[in-house]
Amino acid sequence: MIKVEGLSKTYKNNNKEIYALKNINIEIKKGEIFGIIGLSGAGKSTLIRCLNRLEEPTNGKIFIDGKEITNLNNTDLRETRKDIGMIFQHFNLLSSKNVYQNIAFPLELEGLKKDEIDKRINTLLEYVDLEDKKFAYPSQLSGGQKQRVAIARSLANNPKILLSDEGTSALDPKTTKSILELLNKIRKEFGLTIVLITHQMEVIKDICDRVAIIEDGEIIELNTVEEIFANPKTKTATEFISTLKINTQEEINYQRKSGSKILRLSFVGENAKKPIVSKMVKQFDIDVNILSGNINELISTSIGNLVLEISGEDNQIEKAIDWLRKENIRLEVI
Repeated sequence: MIKVEGLSKTYKNNNKEIYALKNINIEIKKGEIFGIIGLSGAGKSTLIRCLNRLEEPTNGKIFIDGKEITNLNNTDLRETRKDIGMIFQHFNLLSSKNVYQNIAFPLELEGLKKDEIDKRINTLLEYVDLEDKKFAYPSQLSGGQKQRVAIARSLANNPKILLSDEGTSALDPKTTKSILELLNKIRKEFGLTIVLITHQMEVIKDICDRVAIIEDGEIIELNTVEEIFANPKTKTATEFISTLKINTQEEINYQRKSGSKILRLSFVGENAKKPIVSKMVKQFDIDVNILSGNINELISTSIGNLVLEISGEDNQIEKAIDWLRKENIRLEVI
């Protein structure tokens, strides 16, 4: 659906070239929700804006449905953009127009007749659960309602792709969850491909199939969300994941008993719901003290994290660790 090859973006500052993006290579599948996460200034907004050429790449190629869009003229680019909807952090609604008029705007540009526009808007308002706000103005709406209007507007022309530029960053956690549920519903029912950027790992966890982590303009890690959570390869990935866990510094500073070991365990899928600790205690002559734990529900599976202190004879501790590994439990001795 979307293919990015060798994409770079540079800016000039005092005759110096500053890289915003460096040699980005990504393939995004049809119907996938693909996340791009990074800290402020990492290049994620530049990347997503290059996908519809709101930003012009310096080098590289972008393909949409097999068509290279980096060499399209303005007329052909406008035609291609009809297949690409976009939502923004601050909604970008026209304050002087009501909900109906905001959603109607792209349809009017297409030259649709009024009865066609009415029918389409009524359908979209029902879909985003805002029928009663049809003639309200943006100033009369909550943040979540504004974003629902923006989503309805982005769907007006029946796009194949939806780009979300920090689409939930201005919302509270409860509203964020409802917007993510709506985006997932859109993906499932319309088959849209969704690309979203965020600095919130909670968003990635709740909705994405795969994620790319961007740092200093480069993709430093790209994998399924499940694999990133279970086996992060970079320090940045680990730090993002740690924002979803309770503070592990206390675990590291914990004054363990003499001869004991502290383990951090990661459980994937069904393993996250099995009584692993109970089985281990019964099978080996060891004592276990649970220091912390949580389970993160991803869109396709569960990832459990548990920090334990185990004490006993050295050979029993080693046998318990070997057993955990044979049970496909990923572990780290802290």
